[in-house]
Amino acid sequence: MTPDLIVINANIRTMDPLKPQAEALASRGGRVAALGTTSEIKALAGKATRVIDAGGRLVLPGFQDTHIHLQDSGTRHALDVDLAGTRTIAELQEALGRFAASKPERDWVRGHGWYSGIFGEHNLTREVLDAVVPDRPVLLFSSDYHSAVINSKACERVGLDKAVADPENGRFARDKSGRPTGMLHELAIEWLRERMPQTPDSDWEDGVRFGQALANRYGFTGILDAQVTERYLRVYRAVEQSTGLTVRVASTALVEPSDTVDGALKRIEALRRDFASPMLKVHSAKFFIDGVLENRTAAMIEDYHDEQGGNAPVMFGENHLRELFIAFDAARFQIHCHVIGDKAVRVALDALEAARDVNGAWPSLHQLAHVQCVDPDDIPRFAGLGVMPNIQPLWACNEPSVTDVAVPIAGPRMARWIYPFRSLIDAGATCALSSDWGVSTLNPFKIMQTAITRQPPSKSRDYPAFLPEERMTLDECIKGYTVNAAAAAWRSADTGSLEFGKHADLIVLDQDLFAIDPYDIAATQVMLTLLGGCEVYRHEGFAG
Repeated sequence: MTPDLIVINANIRTMDPLKPQAEALASRGGRVAALGTTSEIKALAGKATRVIDAGGRLVLPGFQDTHIHLQDSGTRHALDVDLAGTRTIAELQEALGRFAASKPERDWVRGHGWYSGIFGEHNLTREVLDAVVPDRPVLLFSSDYHSAVINSKACERVGLDKAVADPENGRFARDKSGRPTGMLHELAIEWLRERMPQTPDSDWEDGVRFGQALANRYGFTGILDAQVTERYLRVYRAVEQSTGLTVRVASTALVEPSDTVDGALKRIEALRRDFASPMLKVHSAKFFIDGVLENRTAAMIEDYHDEQGGNAPVMFGENHLRELFIAFDAARFQIHCHVIGDKAVRVALDALEAARDVNGAWPSLHQLAHVQCVDPDDIPRFAGLGVMPNIQPLWACNEPSVTDVAVPIAGPRMARWIYPFRSLIDAGATCALSSDWGVSTLNPFKIMQTAITRQPPSKSRDYPAFLPEERMTLDECIKGYTVNAAAAAWRSADTGSLEFGKHADLIVLDQDLFAIDPYDIAATQVMLTLLGGCEVYRHEGFAG
């Protein structure tokens, strides 16, 4: 059969160990039909075959981000003020004021991205926001979305005052008199959302289009949305049926601590049944086991070691969690957990081990995402239980959230085991790389460079590395975004490598990652992204 597309003059790294490299590829009907030399593949072309000349550039399977909040983050980046670049209260106020003035029609002024390594209860209050926007409600999310701050008008609008009690697994920061300061943590944010105007589906749909276009620009052809409910799936389907999805969407459906086992299982089984198309599926259940260190909601085995001290509980009762894991594992769902503290990691592993003991082993590749602090005794358990660490290496460097927050809280013993990626891999674990966008950049090349160097990509090579003994290799990073990511999303049969019969999801890069200095990886540009053989992104400088 004549191919409808061929890619020639390429340096193709297929990620298939049986045929690791090729210089040309043919596809038909969106799937790989042949691999070989340029002369062999050109001989297959017909008059209607589209020819892409890669110009000797590196070609890889399309990347997949298996822990991303594409719908939420796309909507916020498309519609709200981005505070990621602000580093002082004055800068934050200036950005907020400029945005509010440009959007006089907005009832609520919203933003995201303030850095919890710099801003927090000590310096970010309702009065700071009131000084800029006193007459409209303001809501600003932190970069990790585990905290938010609102102004006085927002407090008034939703009825937040001294009399309001903290919700379970949430907290309102208060001054000495008990008056809310405007800072909200964890499920206190959900308390707020329930009292705010609802965002229309049309805005969420625009957010999906924004997010997937950015994903395609960075070489992504597949994602796993790390927290969905019926609304998310409804919106993804609407985009799929209208303008189309340009990334393959797997998703993990949220389970709340208040859920019963039967109630959660029935709800998510219905979502798995009702949202199952070639481009959209539910394959896993999402559990927040704890919060984050920055707002002191991470669950640690030992109490916090900094001056303030304290600790935080896991967000589920441990018996309840075991029952939920056993039920979802038996129903053949993957289990996807947010874990930051070493106690959260241990509790999740214990519950997954209980599920395995009851249901037997199967290739679920249950996910523990973030794994910021891992007790060394638990590191071998990942491989032993077939659990996959889903890691975000961009955070594993000397930045304030690590040096000023995580290290003091973890204490001298656990500080050695913050983001222990090399140790996990050496103990046999298979890691998927991801971004957690919009908590941080979606750019996979900045993330890979950080994984390899354990230094911020914006700093020079002589900048101090954070636990350099935990560095990863380039091969491990590429696998983390291709074959391992495909396995994490249960898409290995069709994606993750360029093999005969798999989807022709591929990217063309402007430089050869395997031939350059690791400190140049972050500057890499995607020149072309193909999804099922169809172009979804082309760099203006690519003429192939």
